[in-house]
Amino acid sequence: MKLDEILKKIDKIDRELLVLLQERMGLSLRSKKFSAAETDVQREASLLERVERMNLDLVERSFTRQLLKTIVQESRRLQGEDRPLVAFQGEHGAYGEVASRRLVPGGAYIPCMEFVDVFRGVEEGYLDLGVVPVENSLEGAVTQVNDLLTTTDLKVIGEAKVKVNHCLLATADTDYREIRLVCSHPQALAQCRGFLMRNKLEPRPFYDTAGAAKMLARENPKATAAIASALCAELYDLEIIKQGIEDGPSNTTRFLLLSREPYNGAGNKTSILFATPHEAGRLYEVLKLFAAAEINLTRIASMPLRSDPENYCFFLDFEGSDKDEKAAMVLEQMATLTISMKFLGSYPADTLKA
Repeated sequence: MKLDEILKKIDKIDRELLVLLQERMGLSLRSKKFSAAETDVQREASLLERVERMNLDLVERSFTRQLLKTIVQESRRLQGEDRPLVAFQGEHGAYGEVASRRLVPGGAYIPCMEFVDVFRGVEEGYLDLGVVPVENSLEGAVTQVNDLLTTTDLKVIGEAKVKVNHCLLATADTDYREIRLVCSHPQALAQCRGFLMRNKLEPRPFYDTAGAAKMLARENPKATAAIASALCAELYDLEIIKQGIEDGPSNTTRFLLLSREPYNGAGNKTSILFATPHEAGRLYEVLKLFAAAEINLTRIASMPLRSDPENYCFFLDFEGSDKDEKAAMVLEQMATLTISMKFLGSYPADTLKA
């Protein structure tokens, strides 16, 4: 191997070590929900005992012991901060984490493989809060999340509208003129189709935008880039070759913040879901209540009821709180016109530009 190849490989290993360390710290924070202090002490003793049995000729046992002790001490320090565990779907750097950082500054952001893992983790108390996408300005409703909202007891306590700003990312030692292959989620590749075609770049589907960035940092494949968020560049030590490469000028995703407890302040936006009998004019009667009370609706969407596909469940957001007299009266009247109604929560509306 030549010197530059050796140095590139060292850089790759260093990046991977840091990514793995980030994952390890996240798992340590999650373990606090399960384990007692005595168990942690026992585990540390067992870990150091295993180190004594390892025969690494280039790594002194004294160095390994000190390194692992430092990692364990840092894990305990993080656990002592008692940060709220905020779950999102995807790898670190996903747009769900971008929303999480806006909604819960100073939290510990925990990646989950599936949306159901976010819901179940919060419901069962292993995670404190969850952040999930509910709708996108280009793709519409996020069906799986809306379906989970119909069955959960979690409450909505906040929202964030995040502008999807796709970036072309590469490792620092990559010459952008040599890039031929671009990895990302199929949806992100489709949203950047024009950029890819103009630059004669071959799209390669990957399970997740942030996952593609993580793979790039770990493996550094030749002539390859990824499409992901700017946050991924910070987390995985990648270079932003170009920002804003999406074809559409307006691509925004709305995220909801979920909790086991309702919002304890004065919210100014409310989310509900309801189902009406399959009768002509029944939905109109419900919507007429809001018009008569001069309450502005900000969203209405529908999906078939899982238990009865011939009937529909409606998702509705409106301005105001359930504590407002007019809104409370409308909600009371709705109960007589619907076959089911579920209050998801009143919370502060996102007034920031996406």
